[in-house]
Amino acid sequence: MDALFDMLRAMRLSGGVFLDAEFTAPWCVAAKVGPEDCAPFIPVPSNIIAYHYVSEGRLLLQVEGEPPIPVESGEIVVLPRNDAHLLGSALNVRPVSADHLIQPAVDGGLARIVYGGGGACTRIVCGFLGGNTPNDPLIGILPSMLKIDVAGGASGEWIESTFRFAAKQFAAGKAQSPAVLAKLGEVLFIEAVRHYLASLPPDQSDWIAGLRDPIVGRALALLYAQQDRRWTANELARAAGLSRSAFAERFTDVMGEPPMRYLAKWRLQRAAQDLAGTHEPVARIALACGYDSEAAFNRAFKRAFGLPPATWRKGRR
Repeated sequence: MDALFDMLRAMRLSGGVFLDAEFTAPWCVAAKVGPEDCAPFIPVPSNIIAYHYVSEGRLLLQVEGEPPIPVESGEIVVLPRNDAHLLGSALNVRPVSADHLIQPAVDGGLARIVYGGGGACTRIVCGFLGGNTPNDPLIGILPSMLKIDVAGGASGEWIESTFRFAAKQFAAGKAQSPAVLAKLGEVLFIEAVRHYLASLPPDQSDWIAGLRDPIVGRALALLYAQQDRRWTANELARAAGLSRSAFAERFTDVMGEPPMRYLAKWRLQRAAQDLAGTHEPVARIALACGYDSEAAFNRAFKRAFGLPPATWRKGRR
């Protein structure tokens, strides 16, 4: 799915590892990554993706309204929309807020939690990824929880060994690998998304189908790979190998909206990301996102977000 890779890359995720936790049964905590967890690493992002890596033991994790899932040693669970959730050896134990248990980081290390009833031990490393694309379509179609075994897949061995090495460092009071784990978090998110999409039935009819459709998928890959190109409907149809009318009909059937409308929406999402995450002038962002003039970009952005881009950027900062 070339289009998927380009979409994930265009999200420009960054993040950090902020917590090393040791729990002993029985235990249960209520958790959600907050702005204060992101602040030491990056400016507070629009979207937060949380994840937990279990380096020892096992736990149950539950998002409200959904059944709990077990997470074993060597597995990672990703929460694409950072939903509030429960973690525990059992979920019928009265939960305690994780915020009340955190011991602040010392000497550049990680914050810690040591908590529980003294029984079986579970150790987890908690991290996050952040992005600044409002209403990202990919995040919107993902489930509230994604779980993968980091030992699986072609790159699983080195991912797991790096996480386990870092977990041992944390246990010994040596937090020397947070930056490495932050990049690993991005790799694992991509792996989790790929695994999830591969598990869906072939007749999936929503937005994801565009990644599988050979014509629409090719068009999406082109849009994301050549972001600053001023695509026209004719050019995109020609690149996809169909007439303009046949391409527009196929794209609309698969994606639920015409190609130029989809492109306009995506360009504005990318522009919002650049406005929030960079100091580039508005005019340069407008050109990079395919607009012929700053005035045209200002009008389109205000229609979509309710504010001119410069004003919107000040509010985000």
